[in-house]
Amino acid sequence: MDLMYLFFLSSGLFLGWSLGANDAANIFGTAVGSKMVRFRTIAAVAAICVILGAVFGGAGASATLGALGAVNALAGAFMVALSAALAVYFSLRMGITVSTSQAIVGAIIGWNFYAGKQTDYETLAEIVATWTTCPLISGCIAIVLYFAIKKLIKCCGMHLLRIDQWTRIGLVISAAVGAYALGANNIANVVGVFVPSSPFKPVHFGSFYTLSSVQVLFLLGSMAIAVGIMTYSKRVIMKLGNNLMRMSPMLALIVVISQALVLLLFSSISLHNFLAAHGLPTLPLVPVSSTQAVIGAIIGIGLAKGGRNIDWRIIGKIVVGWVAVPALAMLICFISLFFLANVFNQTVYLP
Repeated sequence: MDLMYLFFLSSGLFLGWSLGANDAANIFGTAVGSKMVRFRTIAAVAAICVILGAVFGGAGASATLGALGAVNALAGAFMVALSAALAVYFSLRMGITVSTSQAIVGAIIGWNFYAGKQTDYETLAEIVATWTTCPLISGCIAIVLYFAIKKLIKCCGMHLLRIDQWTRIGLVISAAVGAYALGANNIANVVGVFVPSSPFKPVHFGSFYTLSSVQVLFLLGSMAIAVGIMTYSKRVIMKLGNNLMRMSPMLALIVVISQALVLLLFSSISLHNFLAAHGLPTLPLVPVSSTQAVIGAIIGIGLAKGGRNIDWRIIGKIVVGWVAVPALAMLICFISLFFLANVFNQTVYLP
């Protein structure tokens, strides 16, 4: 294995760690914030499922992100991933839960500007459109689930202890599905720019299964996400756990389910092909923000309850982060590429 490749890949692994630390709040922050599930238990479940999602379901979203800008030099890929990671990390230090998807998009555009490459604006428009549709869809799902579950509980006359028990189980299951969806949808953000230069060979497990070269790369990236979940996410997880809106266990369950469904909608190749084959509208296979999905779900529930319990100041702070992070990642990438090329004599793009 080329040691230089592993060195450059370290920036992608750092970005994966940042994503795990940041997006764990979206997967199970509401569950922990509502004090229904212990952090260690649900973090371990999420860490395993995020790896499975990345390895077995990460191919769809990575193709679209690659079309935005084909980063064709290893040193350039290193700086794109590092710039996105730094933008996310600085935001985490300020206590702002942000979108890793937006950070990597900003960094890729920064590379395009430096390399003089044409940004695929059709792909960019497709990705940016999801920044609006993702929270809207999540909010709509949350509203439907809120009224459906409320009616179901009323009709069944279920005891509060039984409701509590089923909610606890549901939170763990939905967090596992959400983590799988996060891995499948967001692994492209972590190591997608390294796919064209991947030196890994397929790994054979007898005659049962073979991991492709890209899947091996996704495995490494997802392990970094898992480490981020286990080591640092607890410091930011309460930001969405209860600060944005007071969360009952049932509301926490609805938020996690809504977020998981939205990420699966934007990453499932099978669903995309099924809808296309039957002439139905399809959603683009692009990395979307789990942060936006959670915010959309929480706002949807808040509006369904009359909108009185939402802390709009925190939402405003998060929205500012959504605008600032891609711009910061783009600026860091553009400036850093200059120093990497002219001071360290690295080839950051190929003609």
